[in-house]
Amino acid sequence: MKLDDRIHFISFSRNFGKEAAIFAGLEASNGNYVVIMDVDLQDLPKLLNEMYQAIKEEKYDCVATRRVDRKGEPKIRSFFARLFYRIINKISKVEIVDGARDYRFMTRQMVNAIISMKEYNRFSKGIFGWVGFKTKWIEFENIERAAGKTKWSFWKLFVYSIEGIAAFSTVPLAFVSFLGIIISILSLLGMIFIFIRTIVWSDPVSGWPSMICIITMLGGIQLLCLGIIGYYLSKTYLETKKRLIYIISVC
Repeated sequence: MKLDDRIHFISFSRNFGKEAAIFAGLEASNGNYVVIMDVDLQDLPKLLNEMYQAIKEEKYDCVATRRVDRKGEPKIRSFFARLFYRIINKISKVEIVDGARDYRFMTRQMVNAIISMKEYNRFSKGIFGWVGFKTKWIEFENIERAAGKTKWSFWKLFVYSIEGIAAFSTVPLAFVSFLGIIISILSLLGMIFIFIRTIVWSDPVSGWPSMICIITMLGGIQLLCLGIIGYYLSKTYLETKKRLIYIISVC
C-alpha cells in the first residue's frame, strides 16, 4: 500500500458528532484555503475549480453551495426543512440560506474567525453566517449519495433545528414572556367580567368542566414556557462546564 504524506486524518475517542468533526478539521488545517466536503459525493468535486477561481479572481472570502431542490428526500422532511429556514430567518439576525450545504471553500482569515469561536453548542450553518465575510453562493441540483445511507433521521434533524434556533435567537424567550403577559391580561379581564356579572345579574358562577379545561390548558402553557427556559439554561450550563468539543485518539 502506498502512503501519501499529504493525506491526514483525525481519529476521535468516540463519535462527537458532525459539528465537532467540522471544528476539528478546521482547527487542524494550516493551508491558505480550506474546503469542507462530504465524502458521499453529494458535494460535487467538479465545483472545486469554479470555487477556487471565485476566491482568487473575484476576491471572495468564501464560496458556499446550496441545493436548489430536494429530489430524493421524503416530502414531509422537505416541507419541515423549508419551514425551519423560514422560521430561523424571521427570528434570527443571522441569515441562513435555504438549502445551504456545509460544502464550502474558505480563506484562512475566515477559518481563523470560525475556530476562534470555542462554543460547545455549535451550529455551523449559523456560525458561517455570523462571522460574515464576502460570500458567493453556487447553486446545484441535489443528487443521490454514491454509497451508504444517511444517519439523519427526522427526529435528529428536528433536534438539530431546535439547537440552531436556540444558538442564534432569543426570540423564544421573548415569546414566552409576551405569552405570559397576554394570558395575565385575559385572566384579569375575565375576573372583572365575572365580578360585574355577579353583581348586576346575580348570576352564579358555573361551568366547572370548561374551567377544568382552561386550567389544564394554562398548565400546559406553563410547562411549555418552563421547557423553553430550561432548554436555554441547559445550553448555558453546558457552556460553563468548558468541556472539550472533541478528544483525539492516538492510533
